[in-house]
Amino acid sequence: MDPIFNRATLLLGADVMQRLAESRVIIFGIGGVGSWCAESLIRTGLGHLTIVDNDVVCSSNINRQLMATTRTVGRPKVLALRERLLEINPDADVAVREQTYTASTADDFDLDAFDYVIDAIDSLHDKALLIERACQSRTRLFSSMGAALKMDPSRIRIAEFWKVQGDPLARALRNLFKRQGRRPRRKFQCVYSDELMHNRSAALPEHEATANKRSNINGSLMHITSIFGCTLAGLVLQDIARRTESDERVN
Repeated sequence: MDPIFNRATLLLGADVMQRLAESRVIIFGIGGVGSWCAESLIRTGLGHLTIVDNDVVCSSNINRQLMATTRTVGRPKVLALRERLLEINPDADVAVREQTYTASTADDFDLDAFDYVIDAIDSLHDKALLIERACQSRTRLFSSMGAALKMDPSRIRIAEFWKVQGDPLARALRNLFKRQGRRPRRKFQCVYSDELMHNRSAALPEHEATANKRSNINGSLMHITSIFGCTLAGLVLQDIARRTESDERVN
């Protein structure tokens, strides 16, 4: 085991670390939530990570997105993040997909090829589609609800999707599934907060809004988005530890 993972190994044990090194995770959306989830997993010893996003770094990302700095503005987010992750662990397998997950691209992704899917998508319909497809696959899904308009870290919670309370995105997703007469085939856990603040100033200038986010821009802060992302990573680690311990009991 690489010495950079000594502290993780000390806590988790060699068997969990081996399983983590063999696990395959795909993160959809590597903004304020997904980027921190990616780094947390790589720093802990994840061996295989795929990051999916078609956006480029802009100056308004710098306040909360891991790979966003004044030097990376204008670069594809997936490439900037991959470069940073490989500086942490050059031996990690970090694949990039410069795409958006939509109805037209969903078939490009074999979700069964992954042990875990992390949903950090903002778009309502794309998020619903990913949730539905992931719950039809063999993979295990963890999903982020809305991390914008929050400031109190003590109100961040984990709950099963249908039990999330006080989150407008979760409510919108449930309403969409009900209108469509469908629902995810399996239960899955979400990271959310029931806090709901309001923007106190005007929206960003149009030139700083990306093409797919022009109509719904809300204020957000790094300490919240990073906790969301690290909590998602923690759910992956906890699940790997539980599965490893379960296998050891059986054997």
